[in-house]
Amino acid sequence: MKLIKSGLIAASIVLAGAAQAQDVIKIGLVAPMTGPQAAAGQQILAGVKLYQQLNGTKVGNKTIEVILKDDGAVPDQTRRLSQELIVNDKVAVLAGFGLTPLALAVGPVITQAKVPAVIMVAATGMIVGTSPYFVRASFTMSQLTAPSAQWSLENGVKKAISLVSDYGPGLDAAAAYKKRLEAGGGQMLAELKAPLADPDFSPFLQRAKDLKPDALFMFVPAPQAGALMKQVVDRGLIADGIKVIGTGDVLDDDQINNMGDAVLGMITSYNYSVDHASPENKKFFEEFKKANNNRRPNAHAIGGYDGMHAIYAAIEKNGGNTDGAKLLEAFKGLSWTSPRGPVSIDPETRDIVQNIYVRKVERKNGELYNVEFKTYENQKDVK
Repeated sequence: MKLIKSGLIAASIVLAGAAQAQDVIKIGLVAPMTGPQAAAGQQILAGVKLYQQLNGTKVGNKTIEVILKDDGAVPDQTRRLSQELIVNDKVAVLAGFGLTPLALAVGPVITQAKVPAVIMVAATGMIVGTSPYFVRASFTMSQLTAPSAQWSLENGVKKAISLVSDYGPGLDAAAAYKKRLEAGGGQMLAELKAPLADPDFSPFLQRAKDLKPDALFMFVPAPQAGALMKQVVDRGLIADGIKVIGTGDVLDDDQINNMGDAVLGMITSYNYSVDHASPENKKFFEEFKKANNNRRPNAHAIGGYDGMHAIYAAIEKNGGNTDGAKLLEAFKGLSWTSPRGPVSIDPETRDIVQNIYVRKVERKNGELYNVEFKTYENQKDVK
């Protein structure tokens, strides 16, 4: 693999080898490789690279070339780099987008250019509706959260508090949890919102502790999970008998081993766990660790891996034709068995349909894992 760096915010990787230009289909991958969201970008890229490593760089007689651009999680950079990829590099598909504002910045660009864009992370439900050229391969926060609230109701939670990051996915998560909890007769005592940039969670956690809820529901982006969970433990919420429940972001597979035994027994709902029992995940997990210095994959890596699968499958379905409108149609209705389980692209919404798993932290073979114990099948985005 050839790696070429250019400045602080742009880099190109060619995963395809030498090929004639007319036989190459270019994919523009825009992800935060530097800055506070770099961990997400690294996982996305690792998933993309692993997919090509295991499946090759050819679809029919076409060579798939991936061009990486580092947006540093800055929306203006996401928009500019996406425009450059479309105009200068003539990409057939854009992909990546590590945060909601980054995806939203690209909507007008792809609509005007008629270039499909595959969302590999950004999780606010309304993103796909902002452009007819968006397709989602990751998840939405409400899709993850509604099963968490349902499980809470089924396990004695009557009064709860939510603590989420104050941006699109966090607001979606809080709204979905509240809606499902209250529909089942539960009560939200408070809805707490922490700033996305440089948050100090301690005052919010102290307020949650003082209100003595049955449960605290939490969401933060995965790169902030370690800091949040340390403060949860330090504040003694779990020791006080409060059920600490969250989306899987707060117990990220890539970070959980550094969180210690204090998180044992904690419940989360998510679309993936490295402990997921399937032959597809066994191979993915083992090959990912082998290719990434024994690092674990997380849901962002799955988004990159499955996003590439969707791109390959759409190109194959379309006979190699990269006309934007026709390629977009080819994404609709795709279905396959992912390392996370069965997934499909809803032909009406262009959003992902997938199983959501309720998981409990357990120690296995000396390491911490999110062990799935309940499945909510074929979940769609919750409006």
